[in-house]
Amino acid sequence: MDINTVTTTPLDWCGEGLAIACFAGVTTPLTGDFAALNDRLDGTIAELISEMEFTGKAGSSAVTRVGTHSPVRKIILVGLGEEADYRLNTLRTTAALIARIAKQQKLKTLALQIPPIGTGAQMAQMLTEGLHLALHADHRFKSKPEDQPTLLATVDLLGLGDVGTGVATGEAIAQGVILARELVAAPANAVTAVTLAETAQSLAQEYGLELEILEQADCEALGMGSFLGVAKASDLPPKFIHLTYKPAGTTRRKVAIVGKGLTFDSGGLNLKVAGGIETMKMDMGGAGATLGAAKAIAQLKPDVEVHFISAATENMVSGRAMRPGDILTASNGKTIEVNNTDAEGRLTLADALVFAEKLEVEAIVDLATLTGACVVALGDQIGGLWSTDPDLAVQLKAAAEQAGEQFWEMPLEDQYFEGLKSPIADMKNTGPRAGGSITAALFLKQFVEKTPWAHLDIAGPVWADKESGVNNAGATGYPVRTLVNWVLS
Repeated sequence: MDINTVTTTPLDWCGEGLAIACFAGVTTPLTGDFAALNDRLDGTIAELISEMEFTGKAGSSAVTRVGTHSPVRKIILVGLGEEADYRLNTLRTTAALIARIAKQQKLKTLALQIPPIGTGAQMAQMLTEGLHLALHADHRFKSKPEDQPTLLATVDLLGLGDVGTGVATGEAIAQGVILARELVAAPANAVTAVTLAETAQSLAQEYGLELEILEQADCEALGMGSFLGVAKASDLPPKFIHLTYKPAGTTRRKVAIVGKGLTFDSGGLNLKVAGGIETMKMDMGGAGATLGAAKAIAQLKPDVEVHFISAATENMVSGRAMRPGDILTASNGKTIEVNNTDAEGRLTLADALVFAEKLEVEAIVDLATLTGACVVALGDQIGGLWSTDPDLAVQLKAAAEQAGEQFWEMPLEDQYFEGLKSPIADMKNTGPRAGGSITAALFLKQFVEKTPWAHLDIAGPVWADKESGVNNAGATGYPVRTLVNWVLS
């Protein structure tokens, strides 16, 4: 799909589909440029508004065919809602709605006329993200590709002028989100620790990134007993992935992004028996988003050094599996009594956080599909955020706002650590049921000594059961956009 920013007005554009976004309160007779366009199209717009009772309500739409001799074949009206509620992120969801309508109508060429907000480059970026993400379809595992309607070949963003950099930014971010989606959506026999490492290798080769893959023996030498305790039940080798982007010029800051990489979670000997085991291919959502962010950042080339880290493995059942009651020793020397083998993600993250801090970065952000408790608390559209540093929390919330992804800051209530205390080790890997997402964050906190750190629990929003906004049903690629915006900020 070729997306162009042009100075052309709706009055002068010719093609298959012209989409116009309107604020609430659209009535006839029309005025101004809207009236002129309506006259050019022989009153089609006024008729459409009247017949469909279109008022510009947020998320509403109306489509009609225009006369045979018209320079435009179809008119698409979409509602923006109240003008006072208009935000940059509205552009993403509006573009997604238009893209799906264009797909249904089998349009090859399309133009978008959107009321101005922010800068032209920002508008182009948001619209580009929405178009690409809504049209992304994953049919990799079909034996015969399904018949698909013709996808858009050309989209003109009217009235924006020469802001191709905004389109390029939007395309890079969309590519990162789509990579994360496809990693998370793939079955566990297609995406393993080995294939995650191969994906990192492909990114390194394509974009000139540095790559270090620690094998099991390397992890043993570093004392990563917590990570390896989880990994030892699998017949597939663990891979500790360390991918690095370094800017060509002066480095403004140095950060680390750490993603949970459980490519399948059976629960271990605490086997998942209450349902949901079939969805555990998505337990590497943190690693998927980490690699997706790497793909975007490598193209955008910010002046920030970024380390992308994931301790990748599966949590399986075998004669080698860690047992409830076992004690593991992490690479910082802290000991962990395993009282639930199904709380394995935090065990892998423990050694990954210790590794990240040794890089002497200025901030560490980890992200993980960590707890069902966070889904209970915040639902399936909002992620949890915990941080030891107020400034870092503010940065991430601002990045999320810009990304159109939701996070809610949660408390790091130190007294809750009492529930993690073990009589025979430094800590247990799970606490009581109450406050489960908080105690999980407090567990991770034990493996970062001084560096500003934030933990993102993304268990809910990494998957969507139905189409919403820029997300189609399935893996969402959350929170790639937030991570990229944070690095760029």
